[in-house]
Amino acid sequence: MTKMLSQPQIDAYHRDGFLFPITAMTPSEAAGFRAELETFERRVGNKLPEADEKYRSRSYLLFDWAQRLVRHPAILDAVEDVIGQDILVYTATWFIKEPGTDAFTAWHQDATHFGLDPNHLHVTAWIALSDATTDSGCMQFLPRSIKDGQRAHSIGLRSSINAAGQFIRDSPDEQEITDCTLMPGQFSLHNTLLVHRSGANLSNDRRIGLGISYIPTSVRHVGSARVPAHLVRGEDRYGHFDLDPAPVGDFDNAAQEVHASSYRRWRDAYVRETERHQQQYLAAE
Repeated sequence: MTKMLSQPQIDAYHRDGFLFPITAMTPSEAAGFRAELETFERRVGNKLPEADEKYRSRSYLLFDWAQRLVRHPAILDAVEDVIGQDILVYTATWFIKEPGTDAFTAWHQDATHFGLDPNHLHVTAWIALSDATTDSGCMQFLPRSIKDGQRAHSIGLRSSINAAGQFIRDSPDEQEITDCTLMPGQFSLHNTLLVHRSGANLSNDRRIGLGISYIPTSVRHVGSARVPAHLVRGEDRYGHFDLDPAPVGDFDNAAQEVHASSYRRWRDAYVRETERHQQQYLAAE
């Protein structure tokens, strides 16, 4: 029995590689989370796109309000409908575009540098805390592009808000593009192999979204070093990851130490997988 999604919605996700819009909360509740985020930014002394890179990721290890986002029942119910009841957060990243900036993302797949196996079970829930419109640079999806599997990527694209500046080497077929427009409090689901991008923010407000990487506990990481993850529903019967604890105190010393260590280990694994991907596809040429 499904918890959140109808069977036609589940079928559409598996066919197209994405599903939206799904409502998690009211616009006023989303505004409350946005206020918490902007208080966090004042606390670290800068907006997240310009702050220390570690603060863009894994904020659920620093604050109870971020815990409430990654554990939101509506989001987890929808995720459970597509990957099952035992759920880990592999990471979560703030994707923020300031108004009038040229930050964007080129066509890419999330799976490329994450090193997860099997990778097709990884689903991203992207939660909007401000309007995500075509003007503000919402995500754009290529329907059914998951069927082609992992594609070769290059890195180093300037102005990209992705950590490696990754982009698909061979231009995808753009005949059919879906704009993932969301209102504050809504979220989308997309498969890690879905080809997607987003444009610059031409609006007068910030485009604020949190992308949460959910995986079933059966998924493992292919790297030689163990990496951390965070259990948010069910139980972990596999032990593929070291489980990070939830924060006891907001942004206290203990939370900051856990966050710093977890981010460093995740980031090291990401860099290794970026290098492995480049070597793998260069060798194939």
